[in-house]
Amino acid sequence: MANLCPELIQSVENRLEQCLVMAQSQLGRTFAKPCLSYDQRGRIAGSARLQANHIRLNAQLLADNPEEFMHEVIPHELCHLLVWQLYGRGTLRNPVRPHGTQWKALMRRLFGLQGSACHQMDISKVAGRQFTYHCHCGPVQLSIRRHNRVLQGVNYQCRHCRQTLVSQSLPAQTDTHNNSDI
Repeated sequence: MANLCPELIQSVENRLEQCLVMAQSQLGRTFAKPCLSYDQRGRIAGSARLQANHIRLNAQLLADNPEEFMHEVIPHELCHLLVWQLYGRGTLRNPVRPHGTQWKALMRRLFGLQGSACHQMDISKVAGRQFTYHCHCGPVQLSIRRHNRVLQGVNYQCRHCRQTLVSQSLPAQTDTHNNSDI
């Protein structure tokens, strides 16, 4: 885990407070300030623990990309918490999706951001061991977790060409009943 300087931690806390004040002003109601921690692991920039009102940030990615966190990640995670507090799970007929219409609308309304489920930050310092698989599009990297699932018989399909991913170091698999998108 990256060692975060006190100034950066204070900047994150200030930005969260600023975003919360903006949300309260525009939505006309108060929200409890979320707890913050810097223990998110892996390639994920941040995550929101909805029921705990808690935001977890990836310390290494934050240290390497502070501007991206201030501009996008903190508002992104706060919007998850706000959607939870405003809409809960939704209904069976109209469930609230993590990056669904309510979340996107809040991102636009409160922060003028389009909002994306994925970030474009360099993950080389936080990515675990990767395994190369292939499809019509070319090479695709899978994490150790997904690679181990392939060894257990799970097949993954390319998001673009929908072909089953194949490792050159593994024998070709013909079982396609257990497909998952990557």
